[in-house]
Amino acid sequence: MKLNNKRTILVGLAFLSISAFWQMYDSIIPLILTNTFHLNETFSGAIMAADNILALFLLPLFGSISDRTNTRIGKRMPFILFGTGCAIILVNILPLLDNGYATAPSPFKTASFIIVLGLLLIAMGTYRSPAVALMPDVTPKPLRSKGNAIINLMGAVGGILYLIVAAVMYPNSKVQGLDHVNYQPLFIVVSAIMFLSIAVLFMTTKEPELARKNHELEERHPEWDLAQDDGSGNEVLPAPVKRSLGFLLASIALWFTGYNAVTTWFTTYIGQVMGEGLGGASTCLMVATAGAIVSYIPIGSLAAKIGRKKTIQFGIILLACCFLLGYILTITFTSINIVMYIAFAAVGLAWAAINVNSLPMVVEMCKGSDIGKFTGYYYTASMAAQVITPIAAGSLLRVSYHTLFPYATFFVACSFVTMLFVRHGDVKAKAKRGLEAFEEMED
Repeated sequence: MKLNNKRTILVGLAFLSISAFWQMYDSIIPLILTNTFHLNETFSGAIMAADNILALFLLPLFGSISDRTNTRIGKRMPFILFGTGCAIILVNILPLLDNGYATAPSPFKTASFIIVLGLLLIAMGTYRSPAVALMPDVTPKPLRSKGNAIINLMGAVGGILYLIVAAVMYPNSKVQGLDHVNYQPLFIVVSAIMFLSIAVLFMTTKEPELARKNHELEERHPEWDLAQDDGSGNEVLPAPVKRSLGFLLASIALWFTGYNAVTTWFTTYIGQVMGEGLGGASTCLMVATAGAIVSYIPIGSLAAKIGRKKTIQFGIILLACCFLLGYILTITFTSINIVMYIAFAAVGLAWAAINVNSLPMVVEMCKGSDIGKFTGYYYTASMAAQVITPIAAGSLLRVSYHTLFPYATFFVACSFVTMLFVRHGDVKAKAKRGLEAFEEMED
């Protein structure tokens, strides 16, 4: 049994478009809020945190709604098309308001910008869970770690595409010294990337047919399904599976608490502790990203051989050790050195081992009709951590900047403990019968 890589890459176009958008959003919106609208860091930070707060409610809601949707073009595709279309329209209104305020400031334009920004975040929230749930819908359970590796790789491609476009269109020599930068061309290009990605996805991926074939295959393998009939015709999770799900969601929240603390505060930390500027910190984070990108596919294959849980536990141990090493290096040396770059490359490998396998473990525990809802559970756990940890870690930094890496190490280590109690959702690489049926799906 093997994964249809071509089809998975096409399904990953949805995540590519989402990642390109968020890379631009996180890079440009804070600049607009502070440089154009002159909002202070507190207000800007609150606005930038709104996407995570909205995600806590929107992602599980629309994931669950998409589970119950049944249209001619599929369960997920209507949300992907509608959400992307609304986002493309709204995102191109933002630079118009930005440029208009720069020309003639007014409270009305500020309020309009915030309202459109809020509507844009809602539009993005309507289709993220359905877009991510599309891969499990069309991929057999034993192959979902490999599938998620490709999806993560496609997301990385989306982020890299944006970075290349931004670097070419807005080099430092072009924007340095300007009172106001017109970002409309950049927004248009990213919108085009989003439109083309979803257009290709829609034209090449026949969701209802692929989901039907996958459902038929999984019906031939009841050993893959952890849900049980409750006697009334409804499938429910057995109590042991529910416990595993609870511990797994706790683990997700814990490792995101540690990891996101470092990604949020590392630039500030490295400036305070080592006196390094933005360039040195960005290079470390870029090395970590590169380490993750080159690890995605091998990690997916490793999980198929040794299991998702063991792969995640390996990643947790490595990540905790890297954060502990980061603490030692940053208090021992006065500048970033080659050992730190190696440590951050290992951080990327560790994060790939965790990230590639965690979502498949969550959706492994549900029946096929609940994939969107369980995808929402995953994002609720991860987003909750990303809302809380910047504030919690930031509060500790006010006491001492040396608390950052111990804080991260502690929470990552705690996730290893909770993972010990996760006894379901692991990969089952071999099925007992019916593999020929899957081979027919490869064409």
